[in-house]
Amino acid sequence: MMSTLVVYFTFEGSTKLIAEKIGETLKADVIELKTSKTYPTGGIGKYFWGGKSVIFGDKPTLTNESINVSHYDTIIIGTPVWAGSFAPPVRSFVNDYKIVNKNIAMFASHGGGGAVKCFEKLKEALPDNKFIGDIAFVEPKKNPDSINSAAKWAAGLS
Repeated sequence: MMSTLVVYFTFEGSTKLIAEKIGETLKADVIELKTSKTYPTGGIGKYFWGGKSVIFGDKPTLTNESINVSHYDTIIIGTPVWAGSFAPPVRSFVNDYKIVNKNIAMFASHGGGGAVKCFEKLKEALPDNKFIGDIAFVEPKKNPDSINSAAKWAAGLS
């Protein structure tokens, strides 16, 4: 039996909303990446710090219990789009775990684009895997149709 992991980082809850729906649809394990680092959430500061973290290739320490990726055939990775890339905690996940020969799907939440570039960078960071799909959501907390779209997309992955 194929097993699926949905692993994600959420900043303001949008990515979490989508991750939970995908997990529910696929009866998958769902893990939110947590870090010891806190990012500013207000005003222009969040964009400055988020962008700086991406540009400098930050890999914050994950505080999750160790994730046994060998238990999964499929890993679905969710991230907000930061400066046209994936969020630093996702970089930490990709860096900390040897992810090879997996079916990989990706989803991103964003407020104004950059998802295509984000997916390209995530694919580059995960060579030796089979990519089975990607989808982007514009402000899912403000767009209730995102939940239905996430479920439909997830159902089509298998």
